Amino acid sequence: MASCIHKNHRGRKAEKARPPRAGPRFQADRKAALSRRETLNFKGRRRRRWKATMRQTRDADLRRRYQVVWLWCEGFRKVDIAAMLCCHRNTVAGVLQAFQDQGELGLVDGRVGNGNLKATDAFIRGVEGLIAGAPDPQWNHTTWTAELLTLVMAEKRGVKVSVPTMCRVLKQLQARKGRPRPVVRPCPWPVWKRQRRLREIRKLIATAPADELVLFEDEVDIHLNPKIGADWMLPGIQKEVRTPGQSVKHYIAGAITGWGKELIWVAGPSKCSALFIKLVHQLCQQFPHLKVIHLILDNYIIHTSQITQKAIQATNGKVQLHFLPPYCPKYNKIERLWRDLHARVTRNHQCKTIEALMKNAAQFLNTVWSSAPAASTRAA
Repeated sequence: MASCIHKNHRGRKAEKARPPRAGPRFQADRKAALSRRETLNFKGRRRRRWKATMRQTRDADLRRRYQVVWLWCEGFRKVDIAAMLCCHRNTVAGVLQAFQDQGELGLVDGRVGNGNLKATDAFIRGVEGLIAGAPDPQWNHTTWTAELLTLVMAEKRGVKVSVPTMCRVLKQLQARKGRPRPVVRPCPWPVWKRQRRLREIRKLIATAPADELVLFEDEVDIHLNPKIGADWMLPGIQKEVRTPGQSVKHYIAGAITGWGKELIWVAGPSKCSALFIKLVHQLCQQFPHLKVIHLILDNYIIHTSQITQKAIQATNGKVQLHFLPPYCPKYNKIERLWRDLHARVTRNHQCKTIEALMKNAAQFLNTVWSSAPAASTRAA
């Protein structure tokens, strides 16, 4: 056997260029072809008409069925026909069986006689209306599935479709599975009262003199049990986030003047009035030269408790509280900071102790936040 390795002009071994590998060769059985033509009466004028129809039809699926019968009568095996037409051998067998049972009529797509289309425009609009809301409690489901949508549409509209058909409807609607956005319930105040309070706060921010400071205040929970969030993963590999046996909580109270600006925060093991009072004392120590410190905050109980009111009175009017309308967190600018804190520190974290997690949170508040232009971050 001749070797395919030779030496080039530098004395190194090089492999000879091999000719391209030829594809599989399919051979027809002439005796089988004559027998099949005789059995199926596939000869003469019928065979010529068949060849013309196979070339002229514009339906690709119908053309392939004609080709299956043609190649079978030419003496090729079912496996070879499947390889030549790039389909499964069961498809070839089904086409030949339909041709033997019904003749040329068996090659026509039988779905044309299935009746009227079930997934009409009205049906699609009904599905769109369902997924815009939540399932009824009687179905014992809190989220929509394709199976549940088929059951509900069958009950309400009297149209029963299969799960694959419902999946095609959802794809047509460009529906996707995503995470809902958590929101609080609507504010119980009348619109005029809520708007008046917000105008007062905006006026306070715009007209505050140089010896007064306006800050947005709120608290955030830090859980040792990590928040699970989306992350990039390689195909076939799912990342794991180890959770502790028992969750521990710490809390941070902070106040900012705006996004990327002044930040003062304190931490504690419990979310109580003492944590808020600790922040108030920190503010008084941080800004002894200011005449008034205005805090814009929500109506949480630790902000209105008796011990908090006594601590505010002890400042002799230096700290004044301005409460937002109930259930209006979007008007508190510090909420964006807490979302960023969860996204960078608490989500999918690998800390084993609450001390290590709080250290990471302090590093974020002291370094990442202070890296913004004209930011002054202070921690206590």
